[in-house]
Amino acid sequence: MKYDSYMICTSPRSGSTLLCHMLAATGIAGQPESYFFGNSLQEWMDDLGIAPDETAKEPEILKAVFKTAQRKGRDGTDVFGLRMQMHSFRFFCQNLVVLHPGNLTDCERIERTFGRTLFVHLTRADKVKQAVSYLKAQQTGLWHVAPDGSELERLAPHREPLYDGEELRSCVETMTAYDRDWNDWFTQERVKPVRITYDGLSADPIGTLSDILDRLGLDRTAADGVSPGVKKLADSTNQEWVTRFHAEQELEAEQQR
Repeated sequence: MKYDSYMICTSPRSGSTLLCHMLAATGIAGQPESYFFGNSLQEWMDDLGIAPDETAKEPEILKAVFKTAQRKGRDGTDVFGLRMQMHSFRFFCQNLVVLHPGNLTDCERIERTFGRTLFVHLTRADKVKQAVSYLKAQQTGLWHVAPDGSELERLAPHREPLYDGEELRSCVETMTAYDRDWNDWFTQERVKPVRITYDGLSADPIGTLSDILDRLGLDRTAADGVSPGVKKLADSTNQEWVTRFHAEQELEAEQQR
């Protein structure tokens, strides 16, 4: 069965950048990116390079946004690739209602927009490590590096990371909620996603890539020769924070007994 599009449903620091880079590198699976990141139409337009039209009405603007995103996400292939974070998803669905009003489900609106869609749920089981990775990236400004160590994505000037137990606890709760919300949505929409884990992707990136291509109805051998274009950022600081956080949680639990 061949799909017209796929949506990588995920949360930050789950390995989605690695997966998106590898899918794009196959040359047959589009260019998956977060084309609908954020919670404002202006953000979408800025990211997609769409100039504002003061005379255009909202449905017209949305049509232009989705058309541009689909062109970029297909990148000359037959498949549209999209990465979607839960914190942007509700706003995304609200705008699909504008494009496709009426008594339709979210999934029906997605498929009216992008065609037959495969949903891929990418998660990270160790929420403490995920939270540490997220908080450290926020503080240092560095989000991704290439295999040779060169910077791929920096969002702020460097500053030294500083441990914050309360912030980590909050982040763990947020990341856990993202997974729960995705699963609730899959249940609500009766969607059976392809499930991938951060650990599985890290252990066998090419095998994971081959399986996704196969599920999309594409040639799985296109994964052969694709090199992971992203290197792990975790270092001794990550492990120190993880160990300290677990120790604090254990001490707190003991005090409450």
